[in-house]
Amino acid sequence: MIRRIAAAALSLTALLALTACGADSSADTATSQDEVTLTIGDQAKTLQTIFAASGALDGAKYKVKWAEFEGAAPLYQAVQAGATDTAYSADLPALQALSGGVKFKTIAALKNDGHSTGIIVPKDSDVKSVKDLKGKTVVVSSAKGSIAEYLLANVLQQNGLNYSDVKVQYLLPTDAQAAFVSGKIGVWATFGTYMAVGLQQEGRLLVDGTDGRISGYGFIGASEQALASPAKKTALGDFLKRLGTALEWTDTHESAYADAIVKLNGADPSVAKTLSTSAYSKVLPITSEVTSKVQDVADLMNGIGVLEPNVDVAKSADTSVLK
Repeated sequence: MIRRIAAAALSLTALLALTACGADSSADTATSQDEVTLTIGDQAKTLQTIFAASGALDGAKYKVKWAEFEGAAPLYQAVQAGATDTAYSADLPALQALSGGVKFKTIAALKNDGHSTGIIVPKDSDVKSVKDLKGKTVVVSSAKGSIAEYLLANVLQQNGLNYSDVKVQYLLPTDAQAAFVSGKIGVWATFGTYMAVGLQQEGRLLVDGTDGRISGYGFIGASEQALASPAKKTALGDFLKRLGTALEWTDTHESAYADAIVKLNGADPSVAKTLSTSAYSKVLPITSEVTSKVQDVADLMNGIGVLEPNVDVAKSADTSVLK
């Protein structure tokens, strides 16, 4: 039986917030691109904002719907339920979903430098280094197997500590953010928008994912059902190329991208400025270099009991979508 990957027993209705950009999908039987609708899974409106600001989807022959989630765990649950065609996450959430039996393939890799994943503490915290985490409770967003949890596990190992030296609690990002701001969380391993807000709200960065502390890789995944449709598979290939164009745009238009984050996400300008420099910068084919690096992530997390069973990263990829 497929194991649950969500942090809580949430109904699918509560998970989904679909913003229609076209008619309802009839893509399973579609024979031409103008009949195809891709339902694209997103987190915190990240991809939606990038595409809206860059205009990279203009002229696409297929239609797009957005499925919005606050974290990777509910997004992959929706993939399993057939409610979205794609997933978008860092490497470990994708591995956790694959380990849990979600029927999808990774179809493209994303790359950044890791500085948008971090462990933060209140500014007046007595935690000054990773070694000070021994005996502490660390809240991890958003669920077991998040990229923030890999950062925590890896830096503990690098500093001579065991994963059992800390007590880990899981909390969805919005709940954790509220708890951190109100002083109820002493150590928070998080990412992206939530990390930026936490640092703005009297937080202090203990360590981030740069310098190889995380792989820096993310994945676009596609459900096996979507990949079985030739028309959808063709549309997915075009979508990946357009995503590459959109990410290049964010890299050369940081100010305009920050303005879009403010306008479309309601973010504070200072948070938006931080986020505009932390997006994935490239879409890459899934090469042996990618799978080798991410296999190291899988092996470490399997070794501490977080990823069970382990995942063969190379065998979990469909390299035919992005040539």
